[in-house]
Amino acid sequence: MTTTSPPLKQRLEAILPELIELRRHLHAHPELSGEEHQTAALISGELRQCGWRVREGVGRTGVLAELGPQSGPQLGLRVDMDALPIEERTGLPYASLRQGVMHACGHDLHSCIGLGVARLLAQEASLPVGMRLLFQPAEELAQGARWMRADGATDGLNALFGVHVFPTLPVGSIGVRSGSLTAAAGELEIEVIGEGGHGARPHQSLDAIWIAARVVTGLQEAISRRLDALNPVVVSFGKIEGGKAFNVIADRVTLLGTVRCLCADLHERLPAWIEETVQGICGSFGAIARVRYRCIAPPVRNDPALTALLERSAVEQLGAEQVQRLEQPSLGAEDFAELLQDVPGTMFRLGVAGPDGCAPLHNGFFNPEERALGVGVQVLTAAMLAWTPTP
Repeated sequence: MTTTSPPLKQRLEAILPELIELRRHLHAHPELSGEEHQTAALISGELRQCGWRVREGVGRTGVLAELGPQSGPQLGLRVDMDALPIEERTGLPYASLRQGVMHACGHDLHSCIGLGVARLLAQEASLPVGMRLLFQPAEELAQGARWMRADGATDGLNALFGVHVFPTLPVGSIGVRSGSLTAAAGELEIEVIGEGGHGARPHQSLDAIWIAARVVTGLQEAISRRLDALNPVVVSFGKIEGGKAFNVIADRVTLLGTVRCLCADLHERLPAWIEETVQGICGSFGAIARVRYRCIAPPVRNDPALTALLERSAVEQLGAEQVQRLEQPSLGAEDFAELLQDVPGTMFRLGVAGPDGCAPLHNGFFNPEERALGVGVQVLTAAMLAWTPTP
């Protein structure tokens, strides 16, 4: 930063009211994953207005913006834009105007943090390295990072920052963690095929509901006895569908669920292990099983050097008491991990809890403290200006 520039916090305070208004507009007009057309148009206009070179349609509805030198080291920041199919119940004056769609995961805040960083970086007299902002779509589907990556959004990047709101941390603080931050995640579909029959004579059929129940409980038991307890695995089924009538033995049941674990090597082995376990359970009762597994996202592993830089910058800006080292990773998934396959990076947790706390993510009452917006902008801008490429 040049010596003639006003302090970072002073420049932030000048733009913060408008950033909050932009955030409220985005909150009132949420768009689902892959449908972020108006959001992307607003963001692109704001970025062009403050001098960034902007490309739209990167990763379908994503936006990529660049500033500073186009050759040499390049530093990136990724923020996401999409909302969720959730009915808002906050009663806020700027609550969602779209029925059944809500920014219940803070991506409206993330987007405006990105815009705030864009404005402050654009005020710099000169930038020593190239800066790149990735406004990503479809994080909630764990698809947008793949789309942007396929369109070259990470090409040439030397480092990447990310941020996500965290309802259990108080506003004004952040959480950092080196190494594992989030889990690898997969989507699991199991179809159990039995043989239907009369409800009064189950012995003449293969009851797919009963066998499916054994699959649900059998997988949990197998995890506790056949996998290393020091590498936790969570299998949760969120949907069970089967049967046609109260007095007819079901011939077919479909289970839909998710699988989470922190160990990347174990995650690669899980599909085959689940297949073997499910086939063993179903086969023991004479039923057929069809197992389909889709990897949602690999684990986020924060680069130690970048995490240390971000922590130092946050301490300088906020004070040491406002920077917490997170002891445990999360079993939640984050497709920021897809981008880290190409470039080292780090993501931090942004506190958004007010005096009365904050409802959880993906909840209709989720209402983060807006003061967190300025905290995110301040920490990220300071860290990006302090970054220097490794030799």
